[in-house]
Amino acid sequence: MAWWLRKSTGESLSVSMAGVKLGDRLLVVGCSDPMLIAQLASKTGLTGRAAAVDARENAVAAAADVAAREGALLETFTAPWNALPLEGDTFDVVIIRDVLPYVDAAKRAWCLVEVHRVLRPGGRCLVIDGSAKKGILHVGRSDAVLSDYAAAGPSGTLLTHGFKAARVLAEREGLVFAEAVKPA
Repeated sequence: MAWWLRKSTGESLSVSMAGVKLGDRLLVVGCSDPMLIAQLASKTGLTGRAAAVDARENAVAAAADVAAREGALLETFTAPWNALPLEGDTFDVVIIRDVLPYVDAAKRAWCLVEVHRVLRPGGRCLVIDGSAKKGILHVGRSDAVLSDYAAAGPSGTLLTHGFKAARVLAEREGLVFAEAVKPA
């Protein structure tokens, strides 16, 4: 089909790849992209639920502020990666945004244990990682932390932590998208 005949969705690639729909119960782990969180929260609508959690209070506050400005309903939580303040088997979709490559192996493992706990059986986990990140968020991160995660990649890491059918969906626009499901 000719490019001028294709319908533009007007959505960012990350929103499209997430596949969040009306009525979904969504959790975003990592608040480094507040606009993405607001856009995803808008997708769940009044019949769904959208929540975001991060260990950094300022990132959570920014996500809450942007969501409010965009008119999205969003619950926010500041919590360590190993103790998400949410009930088990609650969410249909969990999106982990730029967290796993930038925490040490122990925190990564606990984060994935918690994500597995709060995701409902048959629910989907989507990892969105930026490639070659630079800037203040990543200052002080050791190359050992990054290479540890890079060796397995997001899909290998998800498989190691109890998820099934893990695969890399795409690598586009400087982002890597990987998904897996929690066994039913």
